[in-house]
Amino acid sequence: MKATDKKAEQNAALKNEIIAQSWAIIEESGWQALSIRRIAEAIEYSVPMIYKHFENKEAILEHFIKTGFQALAERLASVLNPSAPATEQVQELAKAYWTFAASQTKHYEIMYGLGMPSCEAVNNVAEIKQMSNVMMQAIQAVGEEAGNGTIDHYLKVKTFWSMLHGFMAIELFSHNQIQEAPTATFRDAIDSFIFTLINKK
Repeated sequence: MKATDKKAEQNAALKNEIIAQSWAIIEESGWQALSIRRIAEAIEYSVPMIYKHFENKEAILEHFIKTGFQALAERLASVLNPSAPATEQVQELAKAYWTFAASQTKHYEIMYGLGMPSCEAVNNVAEIKQMSNVMMQAIQAVGEEAGNGTIDHYLKVKTFWSMLHGFMAIELFSHNQIQEAPTATFRDAIDSFIFTLINKK
């Protein structure tokens, strides 16, 4: 192996170790407890070595935000069934969103640690835009199936997304966790949202 290849391999291994130990800290103490010094102590390297791979703590959190949204987008896309009624697909999307947040709560908290992503973030971060596009696809399908050509799709995606996250935030604020199955209130809210898509609201 060439010296340059070996060096690149060592750098990649160290970067992966930084990510792994960062995640271990997050799982143990929450994302707010993450610090460059704590990571350095965990991997037994100097602080400057961390900075060679990540500019700051926020860059590490950005990594987890992107991987989280990518995983969520893939989860949502996996439940879309073009042969099923469009309204059923929206219901399945909502359920998949809930179960993702319930099973990946630490990751979900990082993804939304600073609030809802801005419109600029949605447009500039590919992983967030991918998730938004899955929602858009399902909402457009409901409008087409219902013959509702007056839907403001961007508005409805923002409404749908805000509603989903709102329920997750309430669960976390009230119980510090998200129960495994969607609540009756959540299901009722999704049904009401679908009603507005069908009935030209």
